Formats: sequence, structure tokens, C-alpha cells
Amino acid sequence: MQTARRDLSIYGAFIGMMPKVFMAYQVWFWVGLVLNIISMAILVYFWRAIYNDTGTISGLGLNQTLTYILLAFIFMPLTSIDVVWEIGSNLREGTIIHHLLRPINFQGMNYAQSLGILGMRLLLQLPMAVVAVLLFGLRFPADLSTWLAFLVSALLGFTVMFFFNWFLACLTFYTTEIWGLGVLIEGMSFFLSGSLVPLVMMPEWIRTIVLSIPFAQALAVPVSLLTGITPLTEAPRVWLVQVLWILGMWLASSLFFKVAVRKITVQGG
Repeated sequence: MQTARRDLSIYGAFIGMMPKVFMAYQVWFWVGLVLNIISMAILVYFWRAIYNDTGTISGLGLNQTLTYILLAFIFMPLTSIDVVWEIGSNLREGTIIHHLLRPINFQGMNYAQSLGILGMRLLLQLPMAVVAVLLFGLRFPADLSTWLAFLVSALLGFTVMFFFNWFLACLTFYTTEIWGLGVLIEGMSFFLSGSLVPLVMMPEWIRTIVLSIPFAQALAVPVSLLTGITPLTEAPRVWLVQVLWILGMWLASSLFFKVAVRKITVQGG
């Protein structure tokens, strides 16, 4: 019990440390806010143009589609996990050894840090939520059970993406190159997470491919619950699928890490 309390306090410290790191870069916050507002406006007018000549697409009207797109934009941080950059940077600087020698699970430490970063990024999205409400007429769901289903699914989906990114991060032990891999993951996450197009609008064969890889679990799946595209009665099935994803990715990433860590090539010393 004491060991569990100690570990939780340590992980909590890593979570709490992340907001301090973010607040050190306030200029980037304002620059990012302006760019995000522009991006959001482009998406809204893009979809309004598409719906000009039609009432519904794949059973979705303009308002429901815009609600999905705006909420997906606001909750985009669910797909942003920096594990590849973090591990690659540790390898390049030679600090990976110090982390591995600490009396704490390295993967657990990074998960705690990722949760802290997620919390801070979501807080920084609050101005975007206000803009979406005031300028684009976004209406948040009022049903508490819908929010509960979304929050559970969002946490599960984020965890899926963490373990998936951890698996991919293990490749850096072999290549020590992170820029190309990091950019590739971010690009795939942007297009395959369902942030631009609701999954129900995709052709069946594309939707099958998207659902067979983890990206949609972090964003499209929970946001579809929040917007009613996926009925609330489907929530238990959605959670079960996400739990199975977590178990599979945790096992695969843990085994890969145990093998990859033996190949450490430290560039910094």
C-alpha cells in the first residue's frame, strides 16, 4: 500500500510539472490561438460551402456536422502525444540512461507526463471553445450522461494513442532519428483521427481501414458519442473495443520496448 501511494505521488508530481513547462512559453500560446481561430474559420466555411447544394450527407445535416467538426477541433489535443519526441530527445542528449535507472517505471512516468500535458492543452483550448460558441454557434450537449460517456471514451482513446505512440517511439532506439517519424505520426493523426471528416461520411472501405488502426479511437470515437452520431446505447460496446485496444497496444509496446532498449545508442555521451 505504501509503495502504491509513493508511486501515485511521484506520478502526480510529473503530471503537475507539465503546466509549469507550458507557461514558460506564453508567446507561443497567443500565436497558436490566432492560427487556430483562422483554421477553425476555414473549416467552418469549407463545410458550409459543401452543404450549399444538399441538405444531408450520410444522414448528417449541416448543424450536426459543424458541431462534430468544432468539437473535434477543440479536443484535438487528445491525439497529440509527444512520446516519440521525448524518447528521441533523451536518446540524442544521452539522458535516457538516467531515466531508466530511476526507481520508477519509465513508461508510467511518461504516461503521467502525457496526462499533465493533455490537461494543460485542453485548458488552453478553452478560448477556442468560446470562439466556437460566439462566432460559429456551437452548442455543447446538456446531457450529463453524454458527457460521462464521452469522458470515459476520451480517456480510453488517449491511452490507446499513448501506447501506440510508445510502440512507434521504440523505433528511435534503432534509428536515433525522430524528426521524420514524429512528423509522419502527426500527419497521419491529423488525417486519420477523424478531425476533418466524420467517419460516417467516409466510404466503407476507408472507414474500415481507419477503424483498424488506433488514431480514430482518441478523437472520432469519443466525439461521435458526444455529438450523438454514435447512440449513447452503444457506449459500453465502444468502451469495450477501446479497452481491448489498450490491452493489445500495452502488451505490444511493452514487449517491443524490452527488446529495443537493449539497442541503446546514445549520441550525447
